[in-house]
Amino acid sequence: MTGTRESARSQPRLRRIEGRHNPLLKQLRQAFSRAQRTADGDCAIEGLRMLEEAIRSGLRFRAVFFRESAQDRAERLLPQIGNHVETLLLPDKLFDASVPSETPQGVAALVRLKEFSLDDVLEKERLQVGPIIALAGLQDPGNLGTIIRSAEAFGSAGIILGEGTVSPLNAKAVRASAGSIFRLPVVAAAGLEDVVTRLRAENIRLIATSSHKGTPLDQADLTGPIAVFIGSEGSGLARGLMTQMDEVVAIPHTPQVESLNAGVAGSIILYEAARQRK
Repeated sequence: MTGTRESARSQPRLRRIEGRHNPLLKQLRQAFSRAQRTADGDCAIEGLRMLEEAIRSGLRFRAVFFRESAQDRAERLLPQIGNHVETLLLPDKLFDASVPSETPQGVAALVRLKEFSLDDVLEKERLQVGPIIALAGLQDPGNLGTIIRSAEAFGSAGIILGEGTVSPLNAKAVRASAGSIFRLPVVAAAGLEDVVTRLRAENIRLIATSSHKGTPLDQADLTGPIAVFIGSEGSGLARGLMTQMDEVVAIPHTPQVESLNAGVAGSIILYEAARQRK
C-alpha cells in the first residue's frame, strides 16, 4: 500500500482552469499563432501522437493541457509526463479556442525542443549518416514536415532552413513531421550564401533538384558528402544559388505532370541516397 500511495503522490495532478487569461494558456496560444518558441524557449504541440512522440523523444514538458471531455486520456498519460509538470484541465470550448486544429484530440503541450547548430549537422554528416538537406524558400508547412520525417527515416544528417522557408514550429509542419522534428537536427540559416561557403570548406558536394533538366536520379552519384538543395514550390532555387551547385539532379516523370510536390521530391531523393549508401 505504501508503494501505491507514493506512486500516486509522484503523479502530476490536473488543475482545472476556467479563464483564457491563465499565463501558461496565453503562452500556448502565442506559440501556436506565431509558430515560434516562447520567451522561455518552449514550443507548442497538439495531439495524442505528438505528445506520445515527445515523451518517447525524452523532451522536457513545461505544461500539458487537457480538454475536459478527454480527461480519461489525461489519466492514462499523466504517469508518463513527470511530476514537475503543470497539468491543466480546460473546458472544451476554452481548449478548442486555444489550439489550431479543427477537430482537437483534447491534448496539447508546451515542450522544450533540443537546440541544434550548423556544427551539429556537419558533425553528423562527417559520420556519413546521410545527406544534408537545405531548403530555400519552401513555404508549405506540410511539405516541410514531410521532408523532416523522410530525412529522419532515410538517415539525413539534418535540415538547414534558408530565408523565406516556413517555420518548422508551424503546427502543420510539426504534425506532418510525425515526431521527427523532436529528434532530427533542424537549423535556421540567416543566409544560404554563407552556408554554401561553409559547406564548400567542408568538401561537401552541392546538388540541386530540378523538375526537368539535370542528371537523371538513377544515374546520379549520391554517395559521399553531399548537400541537397530544394527550392520553393513555385519557382525552385534562385538563380544565384543554382549557379553555385556542383550538379543538378532530376527525377524522371511523365511529361503530363509539370513538377513533383516538394515533399515528395525530397523524399524520393533521400530514399535514393540511402539506397546507394547501403
